[in-house]
Amino acid sequence: MEQKQWHQMDTDELQQVLHLRPEQGLTEGEAAERRKTSGYNELSEGVKISPFVLFLNQFKDFMVLVLLGATLVSGLLGEYLDAVTIIAIILINGILGFVQEFRAERSLRALKQLSAPTSKVLRDGKVVQIAAKELVPGDVILVESGDRIPADVRWLEINSCSVEESALTGESLPVNKHAEPIAEADVPLGDRKNIGFMGTMVARGSAKGVVIQTGMDTEMGKIADLIQNTESQETPLQHRLEQLGKILIAMSLGLTILVVVAGILHGQPAPAMFLAGVSLAVAAIPEGLPAIVTIALALGVQRMIKRKAIVRKLPSVETLGCASVICSDKTGTLTQNKMTVTQVWLGGRSLEVTGQGYEPTGQILHRGKPIELRSDQELRRLLQISGLCNNAEIYENTQAEMRNKRKGKEEQSAAGWELKGDPTEGALLTLSSKMGLNRSSWMQCTSGIKNSPSIPNGS
Repeated sequence: MEQKQWHQMDTDELQQVLHLRPEQGLTEGEAAERRKTSGYNELSEGVKISPFVLFLNQFKDFMVLVLLGATLVSGLLGEYLDAVTIIAIILINGILGFVQEFRAERSLRALKQLSAPTSKVLRDGKVVQIAAKELVPGDVILVESGDRIPADVRWLEINSCSVEESALTGESLPVNKHAEPIAEADVPLGDRKNIGFMGTMVARGSAKGVVIQTGMDTEMGKIADLIQNTESQETPLQHRLEQLGKILIAMSLGLTILVVVAGILHGQPAPAMFLAGVSLAVAAIPEGLPAIVTIALALGVQRMIKRKAIVRKLPSVETLGCASVICSDKTGTLTQNKMTVTQVWLGGRSLEVTGQGYEPTGQILHRGKPIELRSDQELRRLLQISGLCNNAEIYENTQAEMRNKRKGKEEQSAAGWELKGDPTEGALLTLSSKMGLNRSSWMQCTSGIKNSPSIPNGS
């Protein structure tokens, strides 16, 4: 009989496979023994390439090797200016490629940051908080709104729990989870609603689940493995440049032989004719071509970076440029995946909300003019409800904010603010915060007032 998959198993089958005790969890000894087999619950970065090796890899291109040969010949012929020029072009070419690939490799490590740093887990019947990397298959974990799921888990108990899975599946809306087994074997990730995936965020509710996969065995780990072990393939441009290099080598050798033979037949000294033939061959090689191509690709990469795209290899820009049709699905993969309020319909009025992202700065405009909040009781009541009937949290990521200040780019000023909780509630909380009204200020204004429909008068 074929082994059932995790989403097909009921609680009894999970207990048999994982030796599960839902109300007690594992003991510290059992967790330590299982960790010897499963390893730590963390994503591997793969084999790290040192910056020096990354720099040397820039000189493996066939055309670059041809230019190095031309440099050697130029130096032997005494053409030191030509040799220095070619070396400078090769170095510029290598530096541009190195800088881009070094940045991309560093950016790809950001995937590891999607794993949760800590987790609430049942150990010896007690709820304790441990480092997420110490989780093992069979651990029973507890999550609630705002928590990042630390490993792949099979849900055991669900309390109105929905999970935001756009980082993995591209689904922009939170997915409602359940704990019942799913009969079908071949179910897409997005439809495995009794499974929680590493790196995804609990949008609302709470749940109890058992860890089924950790580290590189998780679905997020499989993505990391694909990034690390992608097979390199030649782009059309690389193929054409290599072909051009071979043609130039063949032509240069043919020209050298032709000049030497013709000169000797006409009575010229053989050494002088050999030097003349080699000089012509070196002159036939377009040493500026690799630099021009690299600079053009680097400019394309910079344009992609401004649009928040990570380009790992310079030639990938040319490959993307060859695409005429790009098929994609799910709005979360094409946008910043930040839901905000941009318009408010209130009492027959259409109000416009300014500001970007979750940053609590902006205005509410009516016919292009800012609203005086103190005198607009309807809007105040709406903002009060938005701020108080809400479980989400908006917080400032200080590390992201510091990076933005160093870059000095205004359009990235909202990147340091992040949401913890349901996206819809986050949008409403941001709306209230943009007018300078946070949850604590509302609570202070309403403290001591009971059974009163009045609205606080402060702004």
